[in-house]
Amino acid sequence: MAKDSTAHPTSGPPTNLPERLDLLYEEAGQPRFGLPPVLATAYGGDLGFTLPCVYANFVASIDGVVALGPEYPSSGSVISGRKPADRFVMGLLRACADAVLIGAGTLRASPRHRWTPDHVCPQAAPDFAELRRSLRRATQPQLVVVTASGDLPTEHPALQSGALVATTLDGTRRLDGRLPPACTVLTTSEGSTVRMIDILAALHTHGHTTVLTEGGPHLIGNLLGEGLLDELFLTTSPALAGRADTSRPGLIAGLELLPKQPAWMDLISARRRDSHLFLRYRLRLSDAGVSLRSTVAI
Repeated sequence: MAKDSTAHPTSGPPTNLPERLDLLYEEAGQPRFGLPPVLATAYGGDLGFTLPCVYANFVASIDGVVALGPEYPSSGSVISGRKPADRFVMGLLRACADAVLIGAGTLRASPRHRWTPDHVCPQAAPDFAELRRSLRRATQPQLVVVTASGDLPTEHPALQSGALVATTLDGTRRLDGRLPPACTVLTTSEGSTVRMIDILAALHTHGHTTVLTEGGPHLIGNLLGEGLLDELFLTTSPALAGRADTSRPGLIAGLELLPKQPAWMDLISARRRDSHLFLRYRLRLSDAGVSLRSTVAI
């Protein structure tokens, strides 16, 4: 397939948004939603997805750390250095999504977070809203929390605002009467584990065909194990996190791929802001049917 490395426009975004990303590379023929001009300028081009699509967004240190351990809440912000460009991309990817899928561990590790576009980039809220209207999306993406056990911090503000909780029969019993009224329980399994294919099928019946996942690593392992992840957006932060006595996972947990079950991805976009890299990968079709299944309890 032909490649397109055409330079981005030279005009800059309004001062209330981060400096535009420098487009280094983009594969030709990508789907395009037709971003509002302010967002397209800040992003350094257009953005879109072939539907249905499940795409992940992570930030990692140079040495591959995506979380600093349970004693460091909201450690993704620490790893990224709270770079405005990273927060803008995070908001933009949420603004494109019907639903944002996270695991219970991610919910617990981010005690004050809300998985909405404007939470991470409030200055772009009007433009995110314009994009969602043009895509005929709901005002905010549906938050979906996956938990096999039903062990959730029910006082979390994201749950108080409303979420779809996907769980097992045991998890449903544990959560009975404990969740805020704005939440809905989706029981997808009578066993002790959840299957991502069942959750995505349920989301599709609700019209949610563009699904963003922000992890954590066990959830990504489940998606890859069932061959359900289509794309990965990875911000590489110019930081070295290191590992010693704390648990500091990489992108995937609960699933081993190399050497017996490799899953290769193709780079389809690369952008830069200062020393941060914003990379977009697509799972190769030949590797999309990963046969291993991850059954880690989330």
